[in-house]
Amino acid sequence: MMTRTPFQVLLFIWLSLVLGCAGIYHTDIFPEDVLAQLNKAVTFPQVRESPSSHQGTLMMVGGEVISAKRLKDHTRLTVLQLPLDRSQKPSTDRTQSQGRFLAMQPEFLDPATLPPGTRVTLIGTVSGATTEMLDEMEYTYPILTIKHLKVWPEQVPLPYWYSPHAYGPYWYRPYFIGPYGGRYWDTLHPYRW
Repeated sequence: MMTRTPFQVLLFIWLSLVLGCAGIYHTDIFPEDVLAQLNKAVTFPQVRESPSSHQGTLMMVGGEVISAKRLKDHTRLTVLQLPLDRSQKPSTDRTQSQGRFLAMQPEFLDPATLPPGTRVTLIGTVSGATTEMLDEMEYTYPILTIKHLKVWPEQVPLPYWYSPHAYGPYWYRPYFIGPYGGRYWDTLHPYRW
């Protein structure tokens, strides 16, 4: 019988926790059979440069809604493209954007549910391009027909005094921001605030 050293046991527990937590971030928000059909070799910059040569390509792209408009037979989203993280969620850093695109939802989609700033991830088919005025210049928008759409909930900013140690075993808040921006150490019980 093989015995394990305490180090091996701790290493096994640590690896289990790390790999288990890493699995949380790799959850797919779309069905596996749809993900298997994606053309992962095609990138958004390639589609932006030549939409006609990638027409019919099924791809995943994400971004931030600039506007949503209900038209006669579809809903049109103007989206600022943003790179996706491991959980297929768009980045919040707009400087990483590689352009804009139009996403067409054939079924009814209330524009009020997608106000400007809403982050979305979608799987869609490249269906062409259109040129429109963007401020004082002409801009070519790739068009994607939406097959699957994930709308991400709005991120609520944490309070300015938040600290990961604020709700420790002794229920104390290690510091708070004073009226002039300074930090003041505070170990008072929360019910005395």
